[in-house]
Amino acid sequence: MQEKGTISIHTENIFPIIKKFLYSDNEIFLRELVSNAVDATQKLKRLASLGQYSGDASNLRVEVSVDKEAKTITISDNGIGMTAEEIKKYINQIAFSGATEFMEKFKEAKDANEIIGRFGLGFYSAFMVADRVEIQTLSYQDGAEPAYWVCDGSTEFEIGEGILEERGTEITLHVNAESEEFLEKGKLQQILDKYCKFLPVPIKFGANEQEEEDGVDEEGKTKYKTIEVDNIINDTNPIWTKAPNELKDEDYLKFYKELYPFSEDPLFWIHLNVDYPFNLTGVLYFPKIKNDFDTQRNKIKLFSRQVFITDEVKDIVPEFLMLLHGVIDSPDIPLNVSRSFLQADSNVKKINTYITKKVADKLAELFKADRKAYEEKWTDIGLFVKYGLVSEDKFYDKAKDFVLLTNTAKENYTLSEYKDKVEATQTDKDGQLIYLYTNDPAKQDSFIQSANKKGYDILQMDSPIDNHFISHLEQKLEKTSLKRVDADVADKLIKKDITLETVLTEEQSTKVKEIFDSAISKPAYKVELESLSPEELPVTVTMDEFMRRMKDMAAMGGGMGFYGSMPDNYKVIVNGNHKLITRILETEDAGTQAQLAKQAFDLALLSQGLLTGAELTEFVNRSVNLI
Repeated sequence: MQEKGTISIHTENIFPIIKKFLYSDNEIFLRELVSNAVDATQKLKRLASLGQYSGDASNLRVEVSVDKEAKTITISDNGIGMTAEEIKKYINQIAFSGATEFMEKFKEAKDANEIIGRFGLGFYSAFMVADRVEIQTLSYQDGAEPAYWVCDGSTEFEIGEGILEERGTEITLHVNAESEEFLEKGKLQQILDKYCKFLPVPIKFGANEQEEEDGVDEEGKTKYKTIEVDNIINDTNPIWTKAPNELKDEDYLKFYKELYPFSEDPLFWIHLNVDYPFNLTGVLYFPKIKNDFDTQRNKIKLFSRQVFITDEVKDIVPEFLMLLHGVIDSPDIPLNVSRSFLQADSNVKKINTYITKKVADKLAELFKADRKAYEEKWTDIGLFVKYGLVSEDKFYDKAKDFVLLTNTAKENYTLSEYKDKVEATQTDKDGQLIYLYTNDPAKQDSFIQSANKKGYDILQMDSPIDNHFISHLEQKLEKTSLKRVDADVADKLIKKDITLETVLTEEQSTKVKEIFDSAISKPAYKVELESLSPEELPVTVTMDEFMRRMKDMAAMGGGMGFYGSMPDNYKVIVNGNHKLITRILETEDAGTQAQLAKQAFDLALLSQGLLTGAELTEFVNRSVNLI
């Protein structure tokens, strides 16, 4: 048996195009060929289970070997094998059935996963790294003859009699000069670890040395000898393929350490297992989330039948769940998958919705089962829950019952509990409920204490997502708004039908404003006189809540760039009922009046961390002189 032929392609040679378009992702050739080999073993296993194969279907395996001198990489399996006719069908015809369409559609393609597989090109990814590919194969069928196929990267091929004596397939790649990096064992091991670590059939790659007991010596001490054992690179039965009742906590933790060797233990996890209306298994872990959550993304690995596809799962997993770690495996997601496919596929959308529901259900279950333990984890998971609540309405509907608000006394409340707590004291004259918050308790301590004296409670909102969370709460909660505790003096934060009488005449008020305007002399600081409690500070510096919030969002890249470029503007609130203001008016020396006004203003700046540089030095020197 000997035959030569030409692969039927109606346009130009396809191989240079494969190399050109897929060159940046050339390492996936190994994933494709090993996956094909695994499929061959699984097909044999299936035939045996159906009684259509009576031979030995145990000890199925795939082997990858490299010969640096010969410049070859070989992938072999003892699976189903092929006849010469099957080679013609699967390698020469089916692989190129869509060649013409491929040429037209993907001349400008940049995404390798968009091309490979959709046109049966998985096997032909071998030509990204090889200038000649050989197949030796022997079919499982009784009486089958071994077959051989070779192609040099042109459209010409040769089929002949093979040399294999045992069932299976052996593919040898003669590596081209540009791809000799793949002849390094370390490089191949790295790719196998990435894509093949959890395949369901043992993958052998070389051997390891191991010490073994070898009797005892003359003194009765144990002797050892060095033996070679197969280097099996994969775990064929990872935990997501098992039933949850087979697993203990230590199994989940051990697997987490395999995936993320240098990470802290996760807080808890969710085992996914669904077979209708789509197939999905996996384990998602809740890590200890740091405030810099950008560094935590892309930690979920996507598999299809235990073959690694990608860790960019943005379209499969909702945006806020990108902070989770773990694995998702779904045969409903093809091995070779493009972003455009993911965005449009109905199964992907169902998976997205299912995962959101499972995560919400798990959090609700933890909250109800042991609230104290849930609260102890809140520091780590609060950022994640708030992120989900802000970005996903379906998640908000469930999360509103277990999202927690934490106050400066470190007490935790659900949304409904907190409303009950503050409604009586923090409702303004227009019936609007006001939640007060701080994003920096140390810096805003004087404002917090003033508000506490009035019986107000202060929430702590200091995570990176809190600006958006605050705005979202205002949209969702009825007749409720949030104000940072330093947005105004305590008497004005929540407007009541109570007005304090001023001790100053109109003339004195005008005089005080002139003194402070002159002493401060800064356009960004607007002086206003208020009649406040004599116990309040003589001068308070605040920024309007709306303006400050817009500027904070601009700083976070929240699409408020216009506000970010605007200069800072502050309100200087002078408490006309404070005794220092009376003292300033009673002082006849204009220099002393200016000095006292500037000192009171600088103290207000100092309390907010706004006094720096030469102005801080001037303040210290003035304070020494006043002493």
